Amino acid sequence: MSKQSTDADVAFIQALAELLNKNGLTELSVKREYGEDDSLDVRVVKQANIVATHAPAPAQMAHAPAPPVAGPAAAPAAAGIDDPAQHPGAVTSPMVGTVYLSAEPGATPFVAIGAQVTEGQTVLIIEAMKTMNHIPAPRAGTVRRIVVEDGSAVEYGAPLMIIE
Repeated sequence: MSKQSTDADVAFIQALAELLNKNGLTELSVKREYGEDDSLDVRVVKQANIVATHAPAPAQMAHAPAPPVAGPAAAPAAAGIDDPAQHPGAVTSPMVGTVYLSAEPGATPFVAIGAQVTEGQTVLIIEAMKTMNHIPAPRAGTVRRIVVEDGSAVEYGAPLMIIE
């Protein structure tokens, strides 16, 4: 590709980034065709800042994690810590994607509240770009809280569960 088309591609990508910001989008994907065997695939993603609040504003709720899954061990709210992202036992998402608590629909979940897990044990799956990524437990312990719902979208760094 010539320098002129490279400069045009850079300008095109910058325009996409401005469009992303201007319209409040978090992701934009475009394929630009130049000819029969020449194209440019561009995916621009804006990482959302995760702000710890007790009651998210309506605009933030679209990107916030799903409410916690109810259960007998979830009642104490992780020993007095209201924000799961601030909990020392929080397992956070390493990527943007869709969370699955079991290997397939209708199957038994990988873990449940109160379950003992070992370091490295798969606790859930995050699908990103059609790839199923097994998320391991970062430490051994007991699952105290599951913060996300099966099939919900998560952002990078969002709390998934609490393991103490």
